[in-house]
Amino acid sequence: MADKLKLEMVTPYKRVLSEEVDEITAPGFIGELGLLPGHTPLLTTLKVGELTYKKGSEQFHVAVNWGYLEVEEDTVTVLVDTAEKSDEIDLARAKAALGRAEEALKALSQEDKNFKIMEAALERALIRIQVAGKK
Repeated sequence: MADKLKLEMVTPYKRVLSEEVDEITAPGFIGELGLLPGHTPLLTTLKVGELTYKKGSEQFHVAVNWGYLEVEEDTVTVLVDTAEKSDEIDLARAKAALGRAEEALKALSQEDKNFKIMEAALERALIRIQVAGKK
């Protein structure tokens, strides 16, 4: 059994990271996932949320937006729509997006087809603000 996990994170636009890590916590669709070296093979979906990983005593934070996670032979592959490391998030832009989503939701009924779109935008903005605060 290896003593590290290989973390590969990719979006449709770029490779976000490729690191040897000690531990990963990911926002699984039905709950938070904790991954350590020697984890059993796994394929699951991810929801909008915060993915964290540890390297030694340091902890790193990434805002992720929907995707998949696969564990195989101490390699964790994360394929997501978007991923932003905490130090890459523009906090002012995230707060502006939050404000726009809140205003839009006030004007929409739950039956409106745009309600779910704005609800998802609100969730993404909240996660980005949360992760940006952990620089």
